Amino acid sequence: QVQLVESGGGSVQAGGSLRLSCAASGYTYSGYCLAWFRQAPGKGREMVATIYTGDGSTYYDNFVKGRFTISRDNAKNTLYLQMNNLNPVDTAMYYCAAHPAQPPAQLCTRGYWGASVFRFWGQGTQVTVSS
Repeated sequence: QVQLVESGGGSVQAGGSLRLSCAASGYTYSGYCLAWFRQAPGKGREMVATIYTGDGSTYYDNFVKGRFTISRDNAKNTLYLQMNNLNPVDTAMYYCAAHPAQPPAQLCTRGYWGASVFRFWGQGTQVTVSS
């Protein structure tokens, strides 16, 4: 059973930066699609970015492309989301998620998998951006 624990959320002013972390344990498959989702109050859970553990391929949704960077430290089994140039619309609960994936994992690296696909979830970390 994969366990995911997020950290790094907080409050920041517009234009600021935060780095979210997601510590993982219990991997049993050879490859996973790892993702960051976010959910603002009253809205659905939307994908922010994905990374495939097999080759490091990434996907970003258009609203974060160029501002956010997803990465993974294999030695630490930790997923990161570096968020720069934050603005108030980025305010949300951010979740990391994982789902087993086989190469070439294009459904993962092209952002085709929605929240309903991902099997494992963290508890979330709140990001609040003030203007």
